[in-house]
Amino acid sequence: MAQDTCIPRKERSNDMTSSTNSRAALSTGERDKLNKIETQEWLDSLAYVLASAGRIRAAELLEDLDHYAYFNGAPILFKQNTPYINTIPAEAQPTYPGDLEMERRIRNIIRWNAVAMVVKANKNSDGIGGHLSTYASTAELYEVGFNHFFVGHGAMPDRSLIFFQGHASPGVYARSFLEGRFDAARLDNFRRELQNAPGLSSYPHPWLMPDYWEFPTVSMGLGPLQAIYQARFVKYLENRGLKPKGDAKVWAFLGDGEMDEPQSVAGLRFAAYENLDNLIFVLNANLQRLDGPVRANSKVIQEFEALFRGAGWNVIKVVWDSKWDEILAKDYTGAVVKRFEQLVDGESQRYAAFGGKELREKFFNTPELQKLIEGWTDADLELLNRGGHDVKKIYAAYKAATQHKGSPTIIIARTVKGYGLGETAQARNVAHQVKKLDYHALTALRDTLELPLTDEQVEHLEYYHPGPDSPEVKYALAQREKLGGFLPERTVKFDPVQVPSEEFYEEFYKGSGGREVSTTMAFVSILSKLLRDKNIGQRVVPIVPDEARTFGMDALVPRIGIYSPRGQTYQPVDAGSLMAYKEATDGQMLEEGITEDGAMCSWIASATSYAVHGVPTIPFYVYYSMFGMQRVGDLVWAAGDQRARGFLIGATAGRTTLAGEGLQHQDGNSLLQAYVVPNLHTYDPAFAFELAVIIEEGIRRMYVENKDEFYYVTVENENYVQFPMPENHAEVREGIMKGLYRLKRAENADAKLHAQLLASGPSMTAALEAQTLLANYGVATDVWSATSYKALHQDALLTERENMLHPDREPQLSFVARQLGKENAPGVLVSVSDYVKLGADGLNGHLDRKLWTLGTDGWGRSEAREELRDFFEVDARHIVVATLYALLRDGQIKADVVKKAIADFGIDPERIAPVLR
Repeated sequence: MAQDTCIPRKERSNDMTSSTNSRAALSTGERDKLNKIETQEWLDSLAYVLASAGRIRAAELLEDLDHYAYFNGAPILFKQNTPYINTIPAEAQPTYPGDLEMERRIRNIIRWNAVAMVVKANKNSDGIGGHLSTYASTAELYEVGFNHFFVGHGAMPDRSLIFFQGHASPGVYARSFLEGRFDAARLDNFRRELQNAPGLSSYPHPWLMPDYWEFPTVSMGLGPLQAIYQARFVKYLENRGLKPKGDAKVWAFLGDGEMDEPQSVAGLRFAAYENLDNLIFVLNANLQRLDGPVRANSKVIQEFEALFRGAGWNVIKVVWDSKWDEILAKDYTGAVVKRFEQLVDGESQRYAAFGGKELREKFFNTPELQKLIEGWTDADLELLNRGGHDVKKIYAAYKAATQHKGSPTIIIARTVKGYGLGETAQARNVAHQVKKLDYHALTALRDTLELPLTDEQVEHLEYYHPGPDSPEVKYALAQREKLGGFLPERTVKFDPVQVPSEEFYEEFYKGSGGREVSTTMAFVSILSKLLRDKNIGQRVVPIVPDEARTFGMDALVPRIGIYSPRGQTYQPVDAGSLMAYKEATDGQMLEEGITEDGAMCSWIASATSYAVHGVPTIPFYVYYSMFGMQRVGDLVWAAGDQRARGFLIGATAGRTTLAGEGLQHQDGNSLLQAYVVPNLHTYDPAFAFELAVIIEEGIRRMYVENKDEFYYVTVENENYVQFPMPENHAEVREGIMKGLYRLKRAENADAKLHAQLLASGPSMTAALEAQTLLANYGVATDVWSATSYKALHQDALLTERENMLHPDREPQLSFVARQLGKENAPGVLVSVSDYVKLGADGLNGHLDRKLWTLGTDGWGRSEAREELRDFFEVDARHIVVATLYALLRDGQIKADVVKKAIADFGIDPERIAPVLR
């Protein structure tokens, strides 16, 4: 702090008042003259400090002055923006280490092949789609990375994790073609993945290209958020000793329009809090989204700078290219910078679209500005480009970002959408949708890129490859070899995981011995034991979004600790107690706060760690079931695409078990929403032994058999007696995993009337009660546990397909059809679930008779369980009535029997159905 801050406030105040009064006596002209002299003196002083002590000392001095002014009440306007120029000045740029001319030729080849691939695909199959303009705007951003910064698998543990901008995939494919990884036939099958030759997926999709892409990114907003939590998971693995510490960077390439997605910015403060200096965002600010300008009346680059700086990020702007440095160097009055500040993006777009003449007339619009371009032709002005197309500027930014410590970095690079594509696309509002170029545009592009293609080759959209022994290919391959190999590349290589045997889980087969226990607590007991296992305990990753106490997981906190890169810098209020809150740098639990999106991204990072890091981890993400699938469904879909492995645990599940909570908390639909993800297995277990079997089999299948699948399992908070596993273990285990087994046979099996009652999860207690009540009506009822309607339905669909495609063979029966066939399971079929009826209804058409379904269609209510089950008509009374009605429709009893039951149970037949209320 400057020495004057030691002057008492009163004395300073008197001095300032005296100075102010004397200045007020001056005329306006005299004050202006004095102001200019003072300003110049201060600038000269700062220039002296810069020259003699350097930038850091100058910054310290300015900070001291800022503190002094604030302390004395000077009205300094707070700004989160720096001037609209490059963050790194020209004189501070490092020397570019590559062959500029060679890299330019390589970029030109890749640009052409990316365009040819998309245009050819649409010529061969009109409307197949693809994008030209995104990669055109990012070619330099990617190529500087490929040639100098992106570290491949051969440099583990320092290899780069790259979230590519989805719409730029043609350029990434074109680079792989140049490198010899793809041949021309494969490029011909861009967006044609069902042809005889291998195809290329539209965007980054690991499920479709499992040896190539690692991260699906084209669902806008998911890439940025996943990149943040992936970077954090790298630190988590390192701090827990599961991965060697290194200098790996996570790169995320983003579009400026994409940043309006809430997920794009949801984790910014978290990334800064976690000091993720291994994270680099590269924001391709081409100023245009799908339909037009992102911020036509503003400057989107300045908006993002303020946002990220405010969140604690290191911000590097790459706005103007080196040609502008010539003008800035002779602009002693700051006229150009002032003109930059007046720009809005809609105006900037016009200059990119219409070129030098427009720039001369509209930008250099004052005598002071015009003087700076005296002698410049329109062709010279055309060379005034955007910083995101200047490899020297990009290299300087990348180098600074990779060397920065203490916080994440965003590089905001200004580019032109459709750069180089001519009047058809460059900076035009239609740029994103352009998928075709006519012959004139293609020949013009060929000439611009200086490629040795004949007019006939251009017309036939031939790719250009200079040959494997060409200087261009040799250079590209040499650069990649120095950096550790090809990217993108997905490899799955890890040491085998020794998982617990069946004996490990046997204690959960025994039931609760008459005690009432919820399946949520049973799950926590299983998880707790897994965490203690000497082989996989350290690989288990519990994840919760600020609900550990709700789920009964708080006892795990003092034992395994909550991960924090800072450790625990305070004494918790419950220190000394058995349940003391514990944070630690090697903590095992990820307690993410109130962010299901963030927690899901952590889960994805852990669930893909076997491939991304070669370190298999077993994540258990435990959350309110209602705040799972419908809130993070897009991320769940992305997890499936990434071949994630792990468990999603929907706790406090069901629509009637969560007493009192009401409409937004009570879950009756997550199982249905989970159904649509192809490699996601869904289970709704009723007992601890079922849960144990599902977790045991899931771990074995995912981590021993290496199946790319994951599991959604619902558990609820209702306490009831946990049954022991029936004695026929092998049959029961098979039934649990396939979706259905007989839990309890009827005691009155000799009765004339029969029913088969299917129950899931929390509905099991009502089904068992209904079994007893139905005996009073002369009905012998078997109770089945339906653990997975999805498993049953998919098996039935596959069986039906097999029969349809082999009509000459004896038709096969699906698993559910064999289990519920009349010989094995006589009588009517009725199901009850705490979820919507459609889940069980999917079996109708696959059985030899109708399945009558009860479920919880409709809005939830704040009520107790008994009243909720009456409201949704899924309690034992309604199960009995539904079963009797099924017998009536089957012609086995009279209507009077059903009417009597309705009256016996006090059910109002005229009340409005719950789905309508």
